[in-house]
Amino acid sequence: MKRSFKAILIIALVVLADQLLKTWVKNNMFIGQEYNIIGNWFIIHFTENNGMAFGMEFAGAFGKLFLTLFRIAAVAGIGYGIHYVIKQRYTFGLTVSVSLIFAGALGNILDSVFYGVIYNYAPLLHGRVVDMFYFPILQGYFPSWLPIWGGEEYIFFRPVFNIADAAISVGVIMILLFQKRYFRVLEKPPVEEDDTQSEVVEA
Repeated sequence: MKRSFKAILIIALVVLADQLLKTWVKNNMFIGQEYNIIGNWFIIHFTENNGMAFGMEFAGAFGKLFLTLFRIAAVAGIGYGIHYVIKQRYTFGLTVSVSLIFAGALGNILDSVFYGVIYNYAPLLHGRVVDMFYFPILQGYFPSWLPIWGGEEYIFFRPVFNIADAAISVGVIMILLFQKRYFRVLEKPPVEEDDTQSEVVEA
């Protein structure tokens, strides 16, 4: 199986899973609704955000438009990066990592570009990204003697995210962990000698 086909397969599977889950959540839950999957630390919590990954916001309506256009440009750049990585024969792990980042960015772009129009709440390019995974694994209060945050409640992990965010995070983490291995160009395979030519030489 060609490496380019594997990259396309990874991207297609991630985007499909991301969009199927978002569509189900969008059509079967209301904002703020929750389903406890495993105890109180793995929760499906329906929320939407106008900004970047994990619910971060960015400068109102103009910022939203800028961010969507920036995402589109970034995805185009990452797409070229996948082509370059494959063409230059970098390790397959790097191809997987960049494909995950591309798929995650594309998944969130689909929300930003089309969801406002599909669900009739905003013009093109102003849609909100659907998030649902919530892992409040640790909850408690900071000790009172701690500067700044003393006595305040803490929750780990607080951000709500989606499959696309997770794909981006996994891709980036893989690159950071294995960068020495990833950024090593594979040697070109040796050219196999033609059997017919070999027999003529020996004769």
